[in-house]
Amino acid sequence: MNGIGLATKIVNHEVNKAGLVDLIGEVGEINVQGEAQQKLDLMANHTFIETLSKREIVCGIASEEEDSFISINSFDMQNKNKYVLLIDPLDGSSNIDVNVSVGTIFSIYRRVTPIGSPVTIEDFLQKGRNQVAAGYIIYGSSTMLVFTTGKGVNGFTLNQALGTFYLSHPNIKQPEDGAMYSINEGNADFFTTGLNNYLRYCKAGDDDKMPYKARYVGSLVADFHRNLLKGGIYLYPKSAFDRQGKLRLLYECNPIAFIAEQAGGGESDGKGSVLDIEPTELHQRVPFFTGSKNMVKKLESFLKIDDN
Repeated sequence: MNGIGLATKIVNHEVNKAGLVDLIGEVGEINVQGEAQQKLDLMANHTFIETLSKREIVCGIASEEEDSFISINSFDMQNKNKYVLLIDPLDGSSNIDVNVSVGTIFSIYRRVTPIGSPVTIEDFLQKGRNQVAAGYIIYGSSTMLVFTTGKGVNGFTLNQALGTFYLSHPNIKQPEDGAMYSINEGNADFFTTGLNNYLRYCKAGDDDKMPYKARYVGSLVADFHRNLLKGGIYLYPKSAFDRQGKLRLLYECNPIAFIAEQAGGGESDGKGSVLDIEPTELHQRVPFFTGSKNMVKKLESFLKIDDN
C-alpha cells in the first residue's frame, strides 16, 4: 500500500498538469484491449509498474495495458515475494482531455505457486473471492484512495500541500437504496429485453418511488464512487455487439465488486456474484452491475426473463 500510495502521488501530479504539458491525447498505438492508448495511460502504467516492482513484496504484475503478466525477480529475496497485483492504471483516460475525473483500480492476491519459483498465469487467474485487498484512486476535485482488506472500506484524501493521505471517510457504508442509475443508454437498442424493462422501471415513478435520476460520467471509478457514497446503481451490460460485456473481470469488476460487498452494497454479472467467476484469461470481459444492495436485487429480478 505504501508503494501504491507513492505511485498515486506521482500520477496525481502528472494528471493535474496534463493541460499544461504534452500529456493529453492519443499516442497512435492500440493496446491489447483494442483501444487507442492515451499518453497518460502509458505514463500511469509505467509509474505503477516501476514503483511496485522495486518493493520486496510483489512477485508479479498484470496490467490492462500489457499483453501478458510481468514476472518480477527479486534477487535479494530469491523470488520469495508473496503477492501479485492486477491493475487498471488509468480508468476513464479518454476523459482526461476534457478535464473529467479519472482513476486507478487495483487488486491484490497471494500467489498460489510455490514461493521461490517464478510466477505463472495461475497466480493471476484467481476468483475475486481470493482477493486480500482491492481499491481505487479517484483523481478529481480532490484525490482519494479508497480500499479494503476484507475488513470494511475506508477512504483517504490526499493533502496536496503535505503529500500525505488522511483518513477522511472511515468505514464507508453504501446506502441500501438509491435514486440514481448510471448506464450508457445510447446503446439501449442493443440491450436485452430484461435490461430495457428495468430501465423503464427506473424512469417510471409510482406511488412507492420517484423516477430515478440518470447520472453517467463514463468513468467506472467516478460513477461507482458517487453511487458508493450516495446510493445508486452502475450498469455495464452485455449487448448485441459486446456479447461478453465490455469491462475486464480481473482489472475492474473483481476489485470494485470486492469493495461494494465490503461496504454492504451489491454486485452481479446479471446471474450471480462476479466474485465467484473462475477466470480463464487475463483480459476476460463480463457484464457488470454494482450499487445499492436492494437496487441490484431488483435488477436481477428483471434479468431473469433473459434466461428463459
